Amino acid sequence: MPLDPDFLADCPYGPEGLLIDEILEVDPARSLVAARMPTPDDLPLTRAQRADPRRHPRHVNGGLLVHMTGVLGFVHGFYLLGLRHRDGWIGYGTRIHSARFGHLARTGVPLVLRGWTTAVRRGPDRLVARYRFEFHQGERMVYQGDQTAIWTRLAGEP
Repeated sequence: MPLDPDFLADCPYGPEGLLIDEILEVDPARSLVAARMPTPDDLPLTRAQRADPRRHPRHVNGGLLVHMTGVLGFVHGFYLLGLRHRDGWIGYGTRIHSARFGHLARTGVPLVLRGWTTAVRRGPDRLVARYRFEFHQGERMVYQGDQTAIWTRLAGEP
């Protein structure tokens, strides 16, 4: 499904920072979300690469892949946890337990980003979630992560 205008309005990043163009799956039973990320040559950091097809092909920067775990966390928080930025909720990654870059994510072929929670602890103004992430480009796994994020509601918000 295309990006929901309500999600876009609520997200703490604008579309140029989200870098996704479609929500592919929202599965409450598995606590899973999936999104599509186009991979043009002009992505942040990618456009600055001094690419050489033999030694250093143009690719999605690893730091950008880690950023996309946060984007997927916002998708998950919005669609499955019911957390709204407009209500004072904000999420931050707190720990990367493991990160594996399986293959170079080359430009030109979209990535499919999947993330789900493996544990959630919820309080009135705080939520701690542990996430697993798998990012694929075609059949190839380009990123796997196990990460923790904390969601807090800012004091004075509804």
